[in-house]
Amino acid sequence: MTSSYLVTGAAGFIGSHSVEWLLGQGQRVVGVDNLRTGHLENLAAARASPNFVWVLADAGDEVTMRALFERYRFAGVLHLAALVSVPESFRDPALNARLNLITTDTLAQLCLEFSCKRVVFASSAAVYGTAAALPNQESATPQPQSPYAAAKLASEVMLLGYAASFGVEAACLRYFNVYGPRQDPSSPYSGVLSIFTDRFQRGFPVTVYGDGEQTRDFISVKDVARANGQALTGARLASGRYNVCTGRAVSLNQVLAIYRELFPDVPPAEYADARVGDIRESLGDPSRLKELLKFQAQIAFDRGLRDLILGSSAS
Repeated sequence: MTSSYLVTGAAGFIGSHSVEWLLGQGQRVVGVDNLRTGHLENLAAARASPNFVWVLADAGDEVTMRALFERYRFAGVLHLAALVSVPESFRDPALNARLNLITTDTLAQLCLEFSCKRVVFASSAAVYGTAAALPNQESATPQPQSPYAAAKLASEVMLLGYAASFGVEAACLRYFNVYGPRQDPSSPYSGVLSIFTDRFQRGFPVTVYGDGEQTRDFISVKDVARANGQALTGARLASGRYNVCTGRAVSLNQVLAIYRELFPDVPPAEYADARVGDIRESLGDPSRLKELLKFQAQIAFDRGLRDLILGSSAS
């Protein structure tokens, strides 16, 4: 009997790419999303597959999720559904706790009840905070500085506690700066590259806060989808925390140089004062995930950025 996998947040940016990767590997996938921030059009290709089941539901709805677990007896869960906005986590910490912690616990307990042996959880490099040594290593003491980061860290601790107690396999994947097609530029928490792409394509200058020498560890969503899928379906999985990153830092000025090449007629970038709280440098150490899954980011930044621009042009 073919195994089935549950993907929550399936209609989101990372979720839809992850669903497509799994289907491309011949897996059966049940995708759940309440469309709070996801978009059904992201799943157009997936919904054409006979191996995909679409469910409009909240991943935290225990009654609905229990019925799915009972019917499909999932071999693994990729839990991506979340409140994705850090500012919103400040405005509504109770909602943040429900979506980013309590839902994780609901799903974990269903995994225990229905003998689902593996959970892959979407965590975040935000758990490191702004003062951690670079490159960020999973052994560093977390310093979350937002309700969002705190809930992600709490979910990690809870899942790893369940792994130690009950034998479920739990991989907490700490994503760095994910970019690529389908990232919504209208979102208040959109990645800088989706915002830049939207403005360049409309012929508008972009605003850079600071001197442009701030760096990020940008990783393509296609690489992230592959990391998710390999963690979910691989033969063995050591429970733990794993950075999903490239290990390479790119400055915003380097980013702008690529845009200038592709959009030579757009007015130059405008520079403004750095914003309070913005991280100056972000860089992850990818070695643990490489040891676990032999995973290494494959998409060079220049190529990935062109994929983003082409994907945005086609939408």
